[in-house]
This record gives sequence, C-alpha cells and structure tokens, in this order.
Amino acid sequence: MADLGELEAVIMDQLWDAGEALTVRELLGRLPRKRPPAYTTVLTILRTLEAKGYVRHEEEGRGHRYIAGVLPQAARKSALKHLTDKLFKGSSELLFTHLVSDQKLTPEQVRRMRQLLAGKDGDAKDAGAKTDVHKDPPSETQRRKER
Repeated sequence: MADLGELEAVIMDQLWDAGEALTVRELLGRLPRKRPPAYTTVLTILRTLEAKGYVRHEEEGRGHRYIAGVLPQAARKSALKHLTDKLFKGSSELLFTHLVSDQKLTPEQVRRMRQLLAGKDGDAKDAGAKTDVHKDPPSETQRRKER
C-alpha cells in the first residue's frame, strides 16, 4: 500500500468514521475544512485511493458510493512501515527512541508504552489492562464531536 497525502488521509478518516458507503457530495459535506475542495478534486482523490487499494466503490444509478477498502489499523501499519524504512533505516528501535525522546509524554502514555513493551517480552503484569492498551485513540472527527 502506498502512503497517503494530507487530503487523502482526511478523506479516509471520513470514510472510516462514516462506516458506510458515501457519495462524493455526502463526503464533501463531512469534510472539516473552511474552504472545501472542489467536487472534481474529491472525485479524483477517491479514484486515486481506489487505485492504491484504500477505497472501493459501489455503483448507484449513474453515480458511485465510496467505502473504505481497508481498516484504519492496516493503513497505519503500512504507513508506519514506509516511514520506518524511509527515515529510520528500517529500525523500529530508532523510531521508538525518536518518538519517546522528542515528545512530551503524559504519565498515562508512559504507562501504556511500558505495558506494550512488557507484553512483547511475555512479561505483562496486568493482563486485563492489555486490551485497552491496543485500543485506537479517538479520531480527529470524534475529538471534535466531544468538544
């Protein structure tokens, strides 16, 4: 899978959040932009995403409905592998070191990272906490709705 451009990622977030097939017009109405892109721009991006394997379409009359063809986790995994290979010489350790040293992490984030690392060693102390460690953080759209 190829990596996503900025507007491609925004469109994918909307398709994932919708959980159902959308027309280009419906998708345009969901885009969180002050100045939304043109209809033809969104259509072109959807066709590009379909060629990359991220999106599928269903015919509806003369038009199409578009739906995510991959899960968000698969897209993240692919993008992270691409980033790791390209910028960190394929080293997950270098990537992790960079993330931890360059970020201001909350105690909760540090706790969750420790649990993940302990689980990799087969030494997870709190088996019940492992499930929420793997839970996806809310999307940008979900965070806006909560405000």
